[in-house]
Amino acid sequence: MRHIDLGELEKDHRPEALSDAQAAALARTGLVLVQPRGNGEWQLTPSGLVGAAEAGDVLLQVHPKDKIGVSQLLFLLGYARDPGFRPDDNAGERASDLWSALAESFARQCEVALSRGVLHGYLSVDDALRTVRGRIRMADQISRRPGMLLPLEVTYDDHTADIAENRLLRTALRRLLGLNRVSSAARKRLAHLDRRLDGVTLLQGGAPLPRWQETRHNQRYIPALRLAEIILRNSAAETGVGGIRVASFRVNMAKIFEDFVEVALSEAVADLGAPGGIERQFPAKLDQADPAGNHRIRMNIDAVYRTGKDVSPVVFDAKYKVASNNNNYANADHYQMLAYCTALKASTAWLVFAGAGQHRSLRIVNTEVTVNEYPLDLSQHPDVVLDRVRQLAGLAVGPLHAIPRLGFA
Repeated sequence: MRHIDLGELEKDHRPEALSDAQAAALARTGLVLVQPRGNGEWQLTPSGLVGAAEAGDVLLQVHPKDKIGVSQLLFLLGYARDPGFRPDDNAGERASDLWSALAESFARQCEVALSRGVLHGYLSVDDALRTVRGRIRMADQISRRPGMLLPLEVTYDDHTADIAENRLLRTALRRLLGLNRVSSAARKRLAHLDRRLDGVTLLQGGAPLPRWQETRHNQRYIPALRLAEIILRNSAAETGVGGIRVASFRVNMAKIFEDFVEVALSEAVADLGAPGGIERQFPAKLDQADPAGNHRIRMNIDAVYRTGKDVSPVVFDAKYKVASNNNNYANADHYQMLAYCTALKASTAWLVFAGAGQHRSLRIVNTEVTVNEYPLDLSQHPDVVLDRVRQLAGLAVGPLHAIPRLGFA
């Protein structure tokens, strides 16, 4: 395949020679803006998303900034959905591109999930039978078959492999099997797993994913299920103009970073054993209510630490952006944090940036507000990233609620 690699912040990539159908297919993925340059060449500019797309024999990849590898990307995606997702739950470090990483990781997780056999469960089935099974739906029997004794409209519980968990796995397997980029070794593993789920219904494209509940019976399935949901929520496949098959996987890194910081910080604060906790997407109002009780300036703060005691709240905001050349961040971010602190009567705010650097505190003039800049280097190993979040929790929350040690006389 022909490879086109772009950085998510790249603005001046050289024009690429593409057919009209390939250009239209890549444009539909939403990963890049596509503009004609003449003579069959097209300018591709990242749209703000990262991911990968196949359009015929062209493989397009848009990489995250700061050398964030596929392993780190999959970890951030997984942890934001499930704090139990561990760095070794993906095999991205062994793959050079996103599609290969997804295929390798998912094959491994499905092999673990199915190692003790395919999970079965009870599924409620509505059917028309000539014998009684389960219960008769009298209302349906009368409305659909007035005056008829047979067949009977019944509902019964069937012990089957065709349950939500297996439907998610098989649909994600088929999505990956439809890719050209998957290696022959990974394809064989995926195909073998797909055969083991023979008879399981495939989910319709665009339909909501089925719900499932974590139980002791499906524990071995959970890492594979989390990854299946990531694949299905963020990917799409279709046949476009000229019969070109298009498959894409795209994610919004700003949203991923925000979700990861909120979840990881909540877990870190809980581990401190301090009273109270993190409230995500905290609603606040900056203006006084009008006579009718309405507010015009509404805000949603990424994370707020509050307790029931008379302690000032702590504000957190995640920013996935790049510092300027002199290592300063946009003034608008500090204005935003000052507004948050004003609305909540908070004295401390933490701006958590994606990138390398040092923790820095800034006291806002003529106020009691301190804004802390706290970089989080996502290119590091996931364990190091989580340690940095735990350090953040200790710096921000620990001093407010230091738990005294018990001593003995």
